[in-house]
Amino acid sequence: MKNLLYYGLGLVVAVTLVTACGDKQSPSPVAEPDTTRPTIPTPTVSRYRTAAQKSHAYVLTNLLTPYKSYRVSATTDPTSAFEWYNTSQIYADAAMVRIGETSHATYMNDSFNWMSHFWDDNSPIGGYFGFVRIDGSEKGSDSLKYIDDNALSGVVYLDAYEVSTGAMKAAYLDKAKACANWLMKSGTWDTTFDGGFWWNTAKTVKPTQSNGLAMQLFARLYALTGEAVYREWATAVDKWLSSKLYESSTGLFVWQIDRASKRFTEKFTYDNAIMVEAFLVYGQAMKDPSYLVKAQALGNAMNRTLWDKTHNVYIFNTSDLRVTPAWCGWGSQAMIKLYEADQNTTWLGYAQGNIDAINTVLRDPITHGYYQFASLNGAGRYANIEGVDVAWMQRIQALLSTYR
Repeated sequence: MKNLLYYGLGLVVAVTLVTACGDKQSPSPVAEPDTTRPTIPTPTVSRYRTAAQKSHAYVLTNLLTPYKSYRVSATTDPTSAFEWYNTSQIYADAAMVRIGETSHATYMNDSFNWMSHFWDDNSPIGGYFGFVRIDGSEKGSDSLKYIDDNALSGVVYLDAYEVSTGAMKAAYLDKAKACANWLMKSGTWDTTFDGGFWWNTAKTVKPTQSNGLAMQLFARLYALTGEAVYREWATAVDKWLSSKLYESSTGLFVWQIDRASKRFTEKFTYDNAIMVEAFLVYGQAMKDPSYLVKAQALGNAMNRTLWDKTHNVYIFNTSDLRVTPAWCGWGSQAMIKLYEADQNTTWLGYAQGNIDAINTVLRDPITHGYYQFASLNGAGRYANIEGVDVAWMQRIQALLSTYR
């Protein structure tokens, strides 16, 4: 993912969290109603839905351009647009449409149409470049295409497909297929290390996140279309990840392997969150219940190793104990998806605690934008507010608002 700092690429919650494999607490006896005081109606709007709306207001004021693109940042980089930042905002708006905020369909569709400025029209297989200016100029100026950008875009478009109708529904599916087609034909899967996708077309590292997102896209397309080619690719990626980047001693996926065969064993929250979802969608597509068990085991491993109990938040990675909205927030999405799969409310406790901690440490209380990084206790907070962080906090709070 094109970002300012790829490595060579946080509040106490109001509920008591229990370990993901622990017993649920028995409910307290229900008291008789107190008739001596007036009944106060239960709020009908989730505070997380309200928070998502406020985050989107920040986007409209500071990041959305007249071209329908989104700036990297309103202050540090107001003239650049990153592919995965723009796609992430579409993802956020799709989540809003899903919870009934239908006005977000316009933003979602306008941004989708603008994404053509990233697409390589000069290549027979297309593919998204990682960078353009906000007016669409300088496309391909760095010549790189990113596997995770293209795979995430396809996944996002399938979410948009699910909340769309008519011609836009068809357009989202077609572009998701085009993203998958580029992945398959780009030459970024090769025999080095017996397979696996490189991070980008420079072919320097093969990471978990690029492959996990590709696995999600192929599995979801197979579930939708029944086309065998998607099943074959999803299965190949699954086998490669499990044999090359899974660490049995921790039950987690490591970061990546580089061209010199060096295996980087840091464990990232977002890598493993992506793999939780990959297992869930693969199991659903293949009608294989063992993948729900794998996803649950991976979720439990995340909560053993990547969850900081003192601050009730997911860490960035095992070598970098900081909190960051998008990459740590991805952990909340994985926990919500696990809850939707097995109805175990313990997952929601982790999802909510993580969001609450990020809101305490990184949300600007006035603008409702999100700062990029801070220590778990809030020290050393960065001054920049990145569009992708605001998008992800909009999205995961919209998702949580259905349940909390």
